[in-house]
Amino acid sequence: LDYGTNSCRSLIVNLDTGAEIASHVYNYPSGQMGVIVDPRDPNVARQSPVDYRMGLIAIVVQGLAKAKAADPAFAPDRVVGIGVDTTGSTPMPVDRAGVPLALRPEFKGDPNAQAWLWKDHTSHGEAAEITALAAKIRSQYLAQCGGTYSSEWFWSKVLHCRRVAPRVFEAAFSFVELCDWIPALLTGIEDPLTLKRGVCAAGHKAMYAEPWGGLPDKAFLGALDPALAELRDRLYGKAYTADVKAGGLCEAWAKLLGLRAGIAVAVGAIDAHMGAVGAGCATGKLAKILGTSTCDLMVAKNDRPLKDIPGVCGIVDGSVIAGYYGIEAGQSAVGDIFIWFVNNLVPDSFGASVDAKFTALNAAASKLKPGENGLLALDWNNGNRNVLTDVRLSGLLLGQTIHTSAPEIYRALVEATAFGALMIVNRVREYGVPVDEVINCGGLAVKNPFLMQVYADILGMPMAVAASGQASALGAALFGAVAAGAFANIESAQAKACRVLERVYRPIPSNVTVYRELFALYRQLHDGFGTATWRGQMSNVMKDLIALRERQRP
Repeated sequence: LDYGTNSCRSLIVNLDTGAEIASHVYNYPSGQMGVIVDPRDPNVARQSPVDYRMGLIAIVVQGLAKAKAADPAFAPDRVVGIGVDTTGSTPMPVDRAGVPLALRPEFKGDPNAQAWLWKDHTSHGEAAEITALAAKIRSQYLAQCGGTYSSEWFWSKVLHCRRVAPRVFEAAFSFVELCDWIPALLTGIEDPLTLKRGVCAAGHKAMYAEPWGGLPDKAFLGALDPALAELRDRLYGKAYTADVKAGGLCEAWAKLLGLRAGIAVAVGAIDAHMGAVGAGCATGKLAKILGTSTCDLMVAKNDRPLKDIPGVCGIVDGSVIAGYYGIEAGQSAVGDIFIWFVNNLVPDSFGASVDAKFTALNAAASKLKPGENGLLALDWNNGNRNVLTDVRLSGLLLGQTIHTSAPEIYRALVEATAFGALMIVNRVREYGVPVDEVINCGGLAVKNPFLMQVYADILGMPMAVAASGQASALGAALFGAVAAGAFANIESAQAKACRVLERVYRPIPSNVTVYRELFALYRQLHDGFGTATWRGQMSNVMKDLIALRERQRP
């Protein structure tokens, strides 16, 4: 079961063959494309637990029907387990019984009682407070999450709820992440004090770590607000990896869904992390979830200490695969940059539709040599997630002339996102994490060979593409199988089901050489505009771009 931003989906996997035999998607009906927004505040993004419950029924019942139609040998009683991935951090205020406050009549229509979707940024002020306090008295908390706490994460949202919606906060016995709530619902173990919480969301979003006793200590939380210190006792003391059984499917939900009661329901995790597992993430293999933004996941064995890596989103033991540190990083905008460009700046002469324009741009841009366009861009149109972790940075295009064309700009934007990806790879390698190959998943990876080749040339590594178009759902299914005992561990489940497409994009040596020159200039812009400590000059950049352009043009 895969709960995304605008919809949820089921995926039924044959564990004998690894084949994906059926899937069903349910679009959330509330708000705008499933997101409850506020026209007065673009930072608001909430979701309805009603949508989650209705979606759960629809995707399972319809998914089972499709599986039966696709494979006559299939029967619902052959389902052995359920895995769950969701967006995160997406916490919900719940009452003592674990029921979301949004489902209670007195909070109907109150957006603060709904689920606070991962991309809700209303708590940016609280995030800055948490970062500043941790830097002052608990630096180890920040070291685990790359040096900056985010407005997308658990404590920022809970503290903001406390301040702007005290009625909701006071009625809430606890707060539960969506990835923990769905397994709790299915198992009937909804008591906030006894349901199993996943280490993925706990570690990456709520500063949970066993070395300091789990969640942040009461003294730290109380310095932010005494109510947070009190709340800590109503959260959890232990978090679990996703291969652990959260419980068995309860009778009520089994009857509603048409499944056997008692089958294993695995502990939930965040969609990108399970997507990494579904893509085949392993030591030396970076999984890149490539879409409107990106999420990069890497693993490193936990048999020896791993240095804190400044500028990544987090390092959490067991967040991707048990026995490994999960390292998360990513970029705030990738596909979003291309869509913005096509929707706003590409003339209709390139096509009547968005797809037609992309087709024309890819064809034209692929004919250009690296550096031939004389352009260089910074990929910060939606801020920088990593390695600068600064949402107040913005995009930049350098080197344009009155002859600059749309395909030339498009190529520069694609290259900029690849340079941003290389910054992340270089940072984690610097701290001892091997990255030898990238496995990409998502629509961009499948549909855009031009982009994949540029990434291979700039990163200087093979770019594989996951065969599954639903890597997050596949990863969740495999965790459901492991929790059920169908596999000894997630690695053996991956060996059965995780594949890549036949075509692997490999670096072209001549392009690699040119891109090394361009990356040096990108790094100059990156450090000059993105860091306060940089003390250099920029007078060479435009002229170096011109020299490279003249050298590369026929």
